[in-house]
Amino acid sequence: MSLVISFGTFDNFHPGHFSYLSQAFSLADEIVVIIARDENVERIKGKRPRQNELIRKKEVENFLNQEKIKGKVDLGYKSEPLRVIAKYRPDYIALGYDQIADENKIRDIIKELGLKTKVVRLKSYYPERFKSSILGNIN
Repeated sequence: MSLVISFGTFDNFHPGHFSYLSQAFSLADEIVVIIARDENVERIKGKRPRQNELIRKKEVENFLNQEKIKGKVDLGYKSEPLRVIAKYRPDYIALGYDQIADENKIRDIIKELGLKTKVVRLKSYYPERFKSSILGNIN
């Protein structure tokens, strides 16, 4: 059974998020969606999300259930957010087309853990319409 991890804020879930998670799930048999903690979003993006982490988590859980996608949704770690790689040991890590991520650091962690995890950048979905910053949200 293969596993993919995806990361995100998912503030005010929209069709771009739908596309991202659908693409991520297409890589594996099961998905783990890691929801960014409120304090991490503020630290990285300079502002708090409009919805708190528990609401964002519930929206993504509802999406997975509605689409009958096998997986789970988990809150990220407040410190060292990439520790989830060691916890879940995924076959794939799916990154959004515009997601801020240190791919070299991710690959270093994968190597340290002795994993063969593939890091995949996914395609955008009408970024001129369905991008959180355009819709007034945080990614």
